Amino acid sequence: TSFIKKSKLMPKINIHEEIASAIGRRDEVPNIELAIKIIANNDTDAVRDLVELAKGKNKNASSDCIKTLYEIGERKPALIADYYAFFLELLDHKNNRIVWGAMMALDYISSVDPKNVFTYLNKILSIADQGSVITKDHAVGILINFCKVPEYLNTALPILLEMLKTAAGNQLPKYAENTLPVVSSQFNEQFITILHNRVHDAETESKRKRIEKVIAKASKAKHLIVRN
Repeated sequence: TSFIKKSKLMPKINIHEEIASAIGRRDEVPNIELAIKIIANNDTDAVRDLVELAKGKNKNASSDCIKTLYEIGERKPALIADYYAFFLELLDHKNNRIVWGAMMALDYISSVDPKNVFTYLNKILSIADQGSVITKDHAVGILINFCKVPEYLNTALPILLEMLKTAAGNQLPKYAENTLPVVSSQFNEQFITILHNRVHDAETESKRKRIEKVIAKASKAKHLIVRN
């Protein structure tokens, strides 16, 4: 009886009928709503269907599917984690929007499955180096997730610090804030020095103050380490 009730509550999701382009919509709301519905139903079949449709030749459908997939990933990364190889392939796509969508998905996946994504670190860095701001933002997110894994910390953190040296002034405060929690004592002084050298690259006073706040917190942590 409980199975029948569950089936009535969770009818099969037909993504071919629910993505934005299928219902003649040009906005992203249907795709976001579809992502939320798939999560609510924990519908792994619908996730698989999204991946398969994304591989097809219909560009609008592909775009809708990738949008839906990374919206799922942001909310429940485990639901898309099995498809990390698919998103890695998409990093070579000619459409920039597809590339940054794939990097977003990999960012979310790396929070629950860092091991499989870490294998492709060089490719991720190569794509980020020539990619858009969004692509770079999520490559930084991936590196931060790697830093949370002890065996990857000493590989990922030096790369992250190098990225801070060249990051756009507009992005630097956010990168610094997000990096702070994963900086180990070994690299804390280097982190502070990089930010000291770059604080005046911030484009506005508010962004400069954000960097100064990170420096203050990192300096406080440094003194605590020395005292202990």
